[in-house]
Amino acid sequence: MQSLDDAQLLEDVEAIVDGHVTYAGLMLFGTNRALTLNLAAAEIVFEYRSSDASGPAQDRKEYRRGFFSYYDELWQQINLRNDKQDFQEGLFVTPISTFNERPVREAILNAVSHRNYQLGGSIFIRQYPRRLEIDSPGGLPVGITLENILDRQNPRNRHLAEILTRCGLVERSGQGMNLIYEDLIKQSKPAPEFSRTDQYQVGLTLHGTVQDPAFVRFVEKVTNETTAFFHTHDWLLMSAASRGEKLPKEAERRINHLIDLGIIERAKGRAFMLSRKFYEFVGKAADYTRRKGLDREHNLALLKKHIDESGAAGASLDELGQVLPSLPKNEVHNLLRILKYRNVADTQGRGPGARWIRLEGGGNES
Repeated sequence: MQSLDDAQLLEDVEAIVDGHVTYAGLMLFGTNRALTLNLAAAEIVFEYRSSDASGPAQDRKEYRRGFFSYYDELWQQINLRNDKQDFQEGLFVTPISTFNERPVREAILNAVSHRNYQLGGSIFIRQYPRRLEIDSPGGLPVGITLENILDRQNPRNRHLAEILTRCGLVERSGQGMNLIYEDLIKQSKPAPEFSRTDQYQVGLTLHGTVQDPAFVRFVEKVTNETTAFFHTHDWLLMSAASRGEKLPKEAERRINHLIDLGIIERAKGRAFMLSRKFYEFVGKAADYTRRKGLDREHNLALLKKHIDESGAAGASLDELGQVLPSLPKNEVHNLLRILKYRNVADTQGRGPGARWIRLEGGGNES
């Protein structure tokens, strides 16, 4: 590539076609004067603000020239005030950057390649101490929604995206948003936020606060100990499980895969939690025992309540399984055996017609 002259290089990446500079070529390689005369909207405005207070920014720079001429400079500008968050592990201190370079660059590339250049506004990048906001003119491309943004790609400016791909900045698979999500999740930072997005702009916020350093350590353990491939949705499920959140039913196949790998476990209801080995790895085995014990007692209480309310007629095993639909039948049966040991419930009859009925009293503990 170094042996090529500028004109040949521009033709090879199709910034020049049939001797004419394309709009994509102008956006990426043009001078300030050329852009001002022909495409003034191809501009990025950077601001640093130390707080949410109104008023002028502490720092402001306007970039209206070919994107390639300031792409690295823009990251350096953000990195100037990129604090490290230090977390101690034994005798060692691990620093984590508030803004990791890869997701920031991907977010900027995404804004440049997908914004609507028919609208007159500029791309705005506003940096705060713990978050980065990127607003680009035009809503999401046709066919892309916040619900399918990780699974569909539809570049608004195809020629521009293709040049970025040929120059090695954008993956051909168009997985930039997936990379952003995964990087933030692996560093235990909040998922990207799109609350400012509407039909006129895409407003992306990258939050930089590390929420759970122990989860960062667990991610390292998972990636080092398994050869399994994890999709972005898998990382989202792991992140939600680390917070004890309910997981969607439509993700059942992925959930079962993570259970089989020993990464997550079922908790109460639709909620899940990270596996015992996570708690042991970060030195919090007692927390696992406490959480698991609370979940078991919660499920036992639900089964006992249903049996009590069923009165003399009792309740079948299938019926009790519906009380805890997220648990396999054998786990429900194990819980019922605990109620039987505690002398608060027992079976009446045998086989499919057996009923679980309430017993008065009961004082055994398990």
